[in-house]
Amino acid sequence: MADKSKAPTVYIGMTADIMHHGLINVIEVGRKHGRVVIGLMTDGAVSRYKPLPYLEYEHRRRILENIVGVDEVIPQEEWDFVPNLQKLKPEIVIHGDDWCEGPQKVYRDRVVDALREWDGELIEVPYTQGVSTPRFNTQLRGLGTTSEIRRQSLRRHLDSGELVRVIEVHSPLCGLLAENLAVERGDSVARFEGMWVSSLTDSTVRGKPDIELVDTSSRIAAIDALFEVTTKPLIFDGDTGGLPEHFAFTVRTLERLGASAIIIEDKTGPKRNSLLDGDGHHIQEDIDLFAEKIAVGRKAALTEEFMIIGRIESLILGVGMEDALARAHAYVAAGANGIMIHSRRKTPDEIFEFCDKFRETDPDTTIVVVPTQYSVVRESELIEHGVNIVIYANHLLRASFPAMRAAGESILRNGRAMEADDICLPVDELLSMIPNTVS
Repeated sequence: MADKSKAPTVYIGMTADIMHHGLINVIEVGRKHGRVVIGLMTDGAVSRYKPLPYLEYEHRRRILENIVGVDEVIPQEEWDFVPNLQKLKPEIVIHGDDWCEGPQKVYRDRVVDALREWDGELIEVPYTQGVSTPRFNTQLRGLGTTSEIRRQSLRRHLDSGELVRVIEVHSPLCGLLAENLAVERGDSVARFEGMWVSSLTDSTVRGKPDIELVDTSSRIAAIDALFEVTTKPLIFDGDTGGLPEHFAFTVRTLERLGASAIIIEDKTGPKRNSLLDGDGHHIQEDIDLFAEKIAVGRKAALTEEFMIIGRIESLILGVGMEDALARAHAYVAAGANGIMIHSRRKTPDEIFEFCDKFRETDPDTTIVVVPTQYSVVRESELIEHGVNIVIYANHLLRASFPAMRAAGESILRNGRAMEADDICLPVDELLSMIPNTVS
């Protein structure tokens, strides 16, 4: 068409993380009907239903803008097409016919209803044979990731505006579970966006108390095996961070490996887990000294992507909300990219109060919570109070021990293994979890 300004507007929504011939086919159909506008799903839109795209939004946009037949690329902020359609009022919407059934049908129905408002037309292109997006995604995951891509991915998740769910992993096998676990929830898919390497679980799996008995170097060395079989971002539990000069070295090491963040707690003296009773065993670090340690770590970091998060123990120690808020602001001023607020109470009330007051003066700094004690809280409530990251800090390890004990007791009780089979993963399913297993 010579004059595109007078041509019908053709809207095509897509993710375009993997540009295959099926997508090119849809674009070719679109250019025959008019001026093609691509509604490119943002990272946030994609992550509500699929894993975070391998390529960032800006990279995907640049690729599409240089494809013949694409006249304009605009962001599609939701999985739902309708908000963009209401703005553009396109004469034609084009999509593959693969959304006529299954979970995407609800979005197809909404598009049909919207087009009726201005007599728009929906053209559905037959699904291209030989294209399997799940297979492409599996192959892409099989390629692994780089340290740089992994390190940046936590920031990408945070920029998407969605709550970032992080789960504790204490072995590479556990990491594979976190990598692949997904559950449909409402009109989206819930999954864990990141992994947490916990001092508590690292100590417990070795049968040792959580008193910094397992040195940081040993814990970091174990991350290499975890990274061999996973791609998701990792947050490292750095305990107190040690001496400032030691902390600088830890930051550099984690950053080089591809970890996304470290969390350090503002305590001093012999390590004792915060959730244990007995406040007399917990000594909070001087606010200025801890802020200085954060500043040393921030200066040591070579990239902006690597995050240093200060964990505040004021509510654990009962020294008050004002102390917690003063520390939060001091740590941010020193260079902390995020604040983790901790609580030992069974309800989230004081966590909500902290978040609300902190957000009154700081709308941007990342807030991290760990609802081990106040497990009653729902993610939707955390979002309402401005939380960005929720860490489920020890649940996989805690769940594994009762299951192992039950299997062992069953074998001892019955003098054979058959009765334990019902609570054990079948061997073939276990083997199928491991990439490139040779049978």
